[in-house]
Amino acid sequence: MLNKKVEDILNRQVEREAYSSNLYLAMAVWAECNGLEGTSKWLYAQSDEERMHMLKFISYINERGGRARITAIAEPPSEYKDVREVFDKVLKHEQFVSASINEIVEVTLNEKDFTTHNWIQYFVTEQIEEEASVQSIIDKLKLMGDHNIYMFDRDIMGMRSEGGSEE
Repeated sequence: MLNKKVEDILNRQVEREAYSSNLYLAMAVWAECNGLEGTSKWLYAQSDEERMHMLKFISYINERGGRARITAIAEPPSEYKDVREVFDKVLKHEQFVSASINEIVEVTLNEKDFTTHNWIQYFVTEQIEEEASVQSIIDKLKLMGDHNIYMFDRDIMGMRSEGGSEE
């Protein structure tokens, strides 16, 4: 049975995963409308993955005797200067999610909820992979400068599996 502090912080993460999914969905729409088919596919896949993470949190909360809450989600930004700005924002957001997951780890340890502590380790590992994957994309964008965006966009889905972030 989840205690109130653990249930509350897990429900906070449900909202954050839902926002992450919407954020990447909005970025995908921007990319698609700007002729960046590969980038949009990568972002649509990320959006789906974040939605799956949200569902994992919901299932876990409910299975452990808590009650998942579905709340309103803030509207994400939908305009970006260029692809580099998109991925800089993706990295910043993934770092925010990593910090949020680390807060859950802290609460589970403080509350001596070792079952949830064990369960959340999947997401600790997932965040390491997510940040590394996005940093790799940013590194490639830096190498290219403002050139070869077409080649980058064509090849980005291949970069998705390099980081191991697919489920």
